Amino acid sequence: MSESTKAKMNVIVVKDRIEGGQKGFEVFENAYRDGAKVFGLATGSTPVTTYEELTKSDLDFSQMTSVNLDEYVGLAPDHPQSYHYFMQKHLFDQKPFAHSYVPNGLNSDAAAEMKRYDQVIADNPIDLQILGLGQNGHIGFNEPGTDPALGTHKVALTESTIKANARFFDNEDEVPRYAYSMGIASILTSKHILLEAYGPEKADAVKAMIEGPITTDVPASFLQQHHQVTIIIDEAAASKLSEEY
Repeated sequence: MSESTKAKMNVIVVKDRIEGGQKGFEVFENAYRDGAKVFGLATGSTPVTTYEELTKSDLDFSQMTSVNLDEYVGLAPDHPQSYHYFMQKHLFDQKPFAHSYVPNGLNSDAAAEMKRYDQVIADNPIDLQILGLGQNGHIGFNEPGTDPALGTHKVALTESTIKANARFFDNEDEVPRYAYSMGIASILTSKHILLEAYGPEKADAVKAMIEGPITTDVPASFLQQHHQVTIIIDEAAASKLSEEY
């Protein structure tokens, strides 16, 4: 895709992740008011302030559906570091959904789990998908080099991702080496995509995602092909952009 045919991203620069969470909530609220029924959710530290705003709000998700991006292979839903557990703690306990889907990390049959989750997404087209951004440009667990045509797939985590996630475990050896993840193709089927990124360590990835070429070296760059993307970044994450936003 040439520069001239890239979709226009809506980039919002905020002071910090607190303000980012407030802006993220506004995106959720607008989608909700516009009739969104299926929300694609992400884990990690990035969306926490948005989830905090959602839990404080009067929005009722009891008739809605959530579909999560990914899950570690080998962790049970009640494991404190599983993404299922994360969602319960940060959102579902306060704001339950009618149906909440998360990949089954205990399914050792990868082909069966990939097929099952692709069907979940097909049956529940996502109206709004929230994403974080890895320092290497990954979205979900779609690491650099991932085929953008893939749907749900089993991913071998890179060393950089393992090291980045080690802070959540007692030691690096406990970090799972594989995960199930929506593919880039799965993510791009969403009606509206919201990506949040904070901190100077995300600045290179943000610049490559927004201003760089579309390349498998930066999985997030494929968001340039989507018709409705909102990006919320703080000043530090925006510091290497060549344009003013």
